[in-house]
Parts: sequence; structure tokens; C-alpha cells
Amino acid sequence: MRKRMTKNRETVLIAVLLLSALSTNAHAYLDPGSGSFIFQVMIGALLGALVTIKIYWQRLKSYFSRLFSKKDAETDR
Repeated sequence: MRKRMTKNRETVLIAVLLLSALSTNAHAYLDPGSGSFIFQVMIGALLGALVTIKIYWQRLKSYFSRLFSKKDAETDR
């Protein structure tokens, strides 16, 4: 069942990419509100990533300290 769902997703993705590559000029318009919204989403994603790093900073520090301390302990022997 999962393989069929994955295959369907791949087929849809390929179809969308082909259709977007073969399309002609869209003559689309982006108003300033759309640009502002895109900018706000980018800023929000950046701030969310920074908050996530801040929350998990201690875990990251301990992971890297264990990673490098193992290498140091092996070279000391």
C-alpha cells in the first residue's frame, strides 16, 4: 500500500514539474501584499529555526561534546 502511495506521489510530482516547465507566459501579477506576505513567512521561518536551536542548544552541545570526547579518548590510548 505504501509503495503505491509513494509511486502516486512521484507521478504527480513529475506531472506538475513537466506541466510547469512546458507552460507559456502566465502574465501574472504579484501585488505588494503578496510580497509582504512572502517576506513575513521567510522571517517567521528564520525566527522559528532560531528559537528551535535555542531550545535544543543544550542537547546539541552535549551531543557534540560526546562525539568529540570519544575521538579524543581513542587517540589518547
